[in-house]
Amino acid sequence: MAGGPWFFCLKHHIVEPRDGCAERHRLGPYETREAAERALESVAERNEKLDAEDRAWKDD
Repeated sequence: MAGGPWFFCLKHHIVEPRDGCAERHRLGPYETREAAERALESVAERNEKLDAEDRAWKDD
């Protein structure tokens, strides 16, 4: 992980290197800074996908 790993701090809403806030306040690790910057968007996309799968499973 060149320059990383990177984390997204949920407390401060910033991207941090390994030596940042406590892990309970962070998402990650991410391989790139750009991936960490998209952390909240990635979580939302993953949740939407999983919710759709749950709805499809319940409908079967």
